Amino acid sequence: MNAVVLADLDKRFAAVHALDGIELTVGQGEFVSLIGPSGCGKSTLLRVVADLEQPTGGTVEVTGKSARQARLDQDYGIAFQQAGLLDWRSVVQNVELPLQVHGVGKAERRTRALELLELVGLSDFAGSRPAELSGGMQQRVAIARALAPSPKLLLMDEPFGALDEMTRERMQAELLRIAGETGAAVLFVTHSIPEAVVLSDRIVVMSPRPGRITEIVAGRRPGAVPDDPEEVEDVRETGAFFETVTAVREALRKGAAA
Repeated sequence: MNAVVLADLDKRFAAVHALDGIELTVGQGEFVSLIGPSGCGKSTLLRVVADLEQPTGGTVEVTGKSARQARLDQDYGIAFQQAGLLDWRSVVQNVELPLQVHGVGKAERRTRALELLELVGLSDFAGSRPAELSGGMQQRVAIARALAPSPKLLLMDEPFGALDEMTRERMQAELLRIAGETGAAVLFVTHSIPEAVVLSDRIVVMSPRPGRITEIVAGRRPGAVPDDPEEVEDVRETGAFFETVTAVREALRKGAAA
């Protein structure tokens, strides 16, 4: 069963035609990035998959279900550019939140939240408040929260866009590790070509509005999940990495000229 299947997807907002004829499948455990110029509909596409926007035409299937049913069943987790943590709740309470909303018992949700904080390397900060954490640490808490319901799919809208370059690179390595350990598929929106290349099995290149898929470029070797951040650094130094960055850049130029 695929994580996401989009067929002839169309989305309009009044006079704005945001998405046109989108055909895309994201397989189980696959990491797929969406890249394109600002306003091309990347975030809109993600929001349609998340059932936060309704398509004008076409079909959306998430984990073999309608987008609405997948949302109700907590089949996906979602993370945005801003961590969106609640300042008045501790770190562990923030991670517990989606489980609490869906009526999971206190002991069970606390155990799950602590497991996730260990996964993202923040066990020592369970009792801290978000304001006491760095930006990268807050994003790790947001990722832990997104993983709380054990989703089959992670939807991520520029989650590292506000971070400095060094923190961003560390978070990319962490995300690859976490995705590999949990087996979740990832649909990831980014404006950064290098980020898309180092993270993705496939990079979906979109045209200016109305957003269409103009090309799909192979990213890092499918299934090759680095064991540690240094391996991600090694990827960035390879000739294949620079060739793929060039290929994505050329695809974006061609898409803009089409």
